Amino acid sequence: MKANVKLYWILTAFFMVLAGLYTVWSLLDQAHQRVEWVGTITLLLSGILWALIAFYLGKVHDAQGGELAEDRLDANIEDGDAEQGHFSPWSWWPIVLAAAVSLVFLGVAAGAWIAFIGGGILVVSLVGWTYEYYRGYFAR
Repeated sequence: MKANVKLYWILTAFFMVLAGLYTVWSLLDQAHQRVEWVGTITLLLSGILWALIAFYLGKVHDAQGGELAEDRLDANIEDGDAEQGHFSPWSWWPIVLAAAVSLVFLGVAAGAWIAFIGGGILVVSLVGWTYEYYRGYFAR
């Protein structure tokens, strides 16, 4: 992950320098002699995007306490055999959520009334999936 962070900081610097060069180049253009804002802002925002990704991954790398087993060349397969998260294999809520999102997108494409129905089902499925461990058989 450390190599990724370095790569993203290099990309940040590249896009920032490129934004400066693009701005100067557009000012030196004999036909217009003014800043071309679309390209300048696009390159600046691209640099900011890479900076945000690099900053986030740097913080994640620091928080995890060093290199993971996947990042080391001398690691064995069983070194990265840790708990990856908590998943409910019996939960039906992700299927309902996918159907609701499908209805919302269908409503955007075909008719707004379908999107309203999908939006209602979407809210119910999000609440159901979020609180499935707080009620019923699995309540804690």
